[in-house]
Amino acid sequence: MNYPVLIEKALEARRRSYCPYSGFAVGAALETADGRIFLGCNIENVAFTPTNCAERTAFFNAVSRGASGFKAIAVVGGPKDAAELDFCAPCGVCRQVMEEFCVPDDFQVILAKSPSVYKVLTLAKLLPMGFGPAALG
Repeated sequence: MNYPVLIEKALEARRRSYCPYSGFAVGAALETADGRIFLGCNIENVAFTPTNCAERTAFFNAVSRGASGFKAIAVVGGPKDAAELDFCAPCGVCRQVMEEFCVPDDFQVILAKSPSVYKVLTLAKLLPMGFGPAALG
């Protein structure tokens, strides 16, 4: 896995963000085990509740195209016109969606400021004791 390439793809997705209300643009790039990459950006709505995060957009894009076997996601975000980004962690709802489709101990979440400055965590670290499909028996 090439983290800088995945981060570049997340930055590309971030440029497509629709965030007229918060001004906070987020991009995500989701990689499958077979090397395909699916992009997502946050898409806001004036009613706020229908807003969708970049991470979920990437997952829904991938799943709707028949993808599975997810290996990693790179996430970048911050004020739309920021010269520099800070680390942007997925919200709780996005972490729960990741739990649905990934193996928490193996799935990597890359939080990036740039292609050269990033942290790599597992989903298990971001969502300890997650509620996944196995919980239902």
